[in-house]
Amino acid sequence: MSHILIVEDEESLALGLQFNLKAEGYRVTLAKDGQEALKYLDENKFDLVILDIMLPYYDGFEIARHIRQQSEQLPILILTARKGLDDKLKGLKLGADDYLTKPFALDELLLRVQRILQRKAWYRGDSSSHYKLGNFEIDFESLQIKGKEQTIMLTLLEANVLRYLLEHQGKVVSRQELLENVWNIDSEIETRTVDIFIARLRKYLEDDPSNPRWIQSVRGAGYMIPEIDKKDKTKNDT
Repeated sequence: MSHILIVEDEESLALGLQFNLKAEGYRVTLAKDGQEALKYLDENKFDLVILDIMLPYYDGFEIARHIRQQSEQLPILILTARKGLDDKLKGLKLGADDYLTKPFALDELLLRVQRILQRKAWYRGDSSSHYKLGNFEIDFESLQIKGKEQTIMLTLLEANVLRYLLEHQGKVVSRQELLENVWNIDSEIETRTVDIFIARLRKYLEDDPSNPRWIQSVRGAGYMIPEIDKKDKTKNDT
């Protein structure tokens, strides 16, 4: 049973979410403020955090930063009344996997929760694929990019984006395609979300992110990883 932490100071909303998520078969813990959220995060293991931004003591951005310092693999869904693009981009840059603004449709929230957890489960049972990009080795089993000087841990969603691009080498992948096949949601949401994740991956992989070698932009079309020479690619299936 997946364990979800809801961090929300609006009691009626928090209780409503708890009731509906429990009805879907999830185990749910509520935190009414940032201080309580940090306590629960340090004492428990969760499969997903649904996180409000405007909170007493510590805001959602501070909580997201704390989560990413502790774990790259714990999914974060930001749920907030703050609709500004700057807030959304800040949350995504801090490592959030998805972002939903209030008011929202319950069915949409439940669907996003389901799909986030499906991606997490997929990584538990799948994957011993390894790729080499220049001086980097990408291990999707451990969610790591290994370079000469450091090892970078990928979030689940970063790994999904990178893996999708690698599995479609030489093909232009549009933002719409990434949204539909990685996020599993329709392409009407803000496509800037995709650009944020591409920028994060370029920061990990590119010597010069402003002039990328591996994750290339195709103007007006999307992104592409060029075909990798066979000597630069390995796939080990167990």
